[in-house]
Amino acid sequence: MPSWFDIHEIPVTADSPKDENGVLKAVQNVHAMIDKELAAGTNPKNIFVCGFSQGGALTLASVLLYPRTLGGGAVFSGWVPFNSTMIERMPADAKKTPILWSHGMVDRTVLFEAGQAGPPFLEQAGVSCEFKAYPGLAHSISNEELRYLESWIKTRLQSSS
Repeated sequence: MPSWFDIHEIPVTADSPKDENGVLKAVQNVHAMIDKELAAGTNPKNIFVCGFSQGGALTLASVLLYPRTLGGGAVFSGWVPFNSTMIERMPADAKKTPILWSHGMVDRTVLFEAGQAGPPFLEQAGVSCEFKAYPGLAHSISNEELRYLESWIKTRLQSSS
C-alpha cells in the first residue's frame, strides 16, 4: 500500500514504534509544497496542512518542523509520529502554528488513546492544540468534523490587503 512512511503495527497505539527517518523524509516533501505556495505569494498564515490517519501524523510533523508559523494544522485520527527528542528540533515559529486534533472514540485502526496522547505531547512542546473527541466515530472523517474544520480555518484566515 502506498504510504508516506512505514507503519510498524496496526492498530496504532500511543506506544507504537515510530519510523522517524521515514517521517523526516516525508516532511521534506510537504515542506517543498509549502515553499512552492510561499514562493507564489501565499501568506504563510493562509496555509493550512490537514491530514487523516497517517496523513494526520505527517501533518503534525510537517507543521511542527516548518521554520515559519502557518495558519494551522488539522490532524484527523492521527498520532504523534516521533519521540519527545524531536521537540528540540522544532523551530520557535513552528510552535506558534495552531493545531486542531479530531479523533473518533471507537477508532480501531489508530486507537483513541493514540490521539489522546497528542495534546499532552504538544503542551510539553509549547504548542497550542484544540482536541475534539467524536463519540461513535470509527476510523473515518465525519461531516461534523469537516464543518468544524471549515469554521476553524475561516476564523484564522488572513484577509489580503
